[in-house]
Amino acid sequence: RFARAVGLSNDPSPGYNIELEARKHGEEGVGPLKFVELPYVVKGMDVSFSGLLTFVEDLVRKQKSRGGTEVKSGKKRRRDNNGGNNCVHDANDINSNNNRDNFTVADLCYSLQETIFAMLVEITERTMAHCGQNSVLIVGGVGCNLRLQQMMADMVRDRGGTLCAMDHRYCIDNGAMIAQAGIFGLQYGSEDMRIKMEETRCTQRFRTDQVEVVWRPRTRGSHA
Repeated sequence: RFARAVGLSNDPSPGYNIELEARKHGEEGVGPLKFVELPYVVKGMDVSFSGLLTFVEDLVRKQKSRGGTEVKSGKKRRRDNNGGNNCVHDANDINSNNNRDNFTVADLCYSLQETIFAMLVEITERTMAHCGQNSVLIVGGVGCNLRLQQMMADMVRDRGGTLCAMDHRYCIDNGAMIAQAGIFGLQYGSEDMRIKMEETRCTQRFRTDQVEVVWRPRTRGSHA
């Protein structure tokens, strides 16, 4: 939904396109992107992203209503104040009067990643401290984001631990993973796996920690 709000394509995936825009930070010819302060909500071990999309949509709407430059990526051409010749300036130049209150897609993507990933790193570090753990495994579709891996690795390294990260081949959900979990469940006698096809249903908000893992021995009170 964020990608749709800022006009990014879904091809090949919204998350990857957001990462590509955010990677422009510090690139030659682009320079540092503008950090737009976004809602940062962390309560103990819980994070809330509910206000982020609304906040971004409101930012975009207000910029357009002010008659500012439409949110877009890349550079724009304007007249140079010194020589009077046309030259290329970065659209993220916040020192320019024209751009002081404006931002690009890259600015928003960069700000989104930095904000959300900082929240995730914070609660992960708190978990490590409370549970006495010294290693972190990143999984899930967002887990293949290189910036998230970098931020998490910095935190884990400071604690003397190790980070285990994978690429998109193993981070993104796929049928083989689901089928393997089903096979394990049948092999080890999980009652949840013994459901007739006509009785099955899709649960969109099903949590991975609700799965009864019967194929691994139970452990209690042991920390790495």
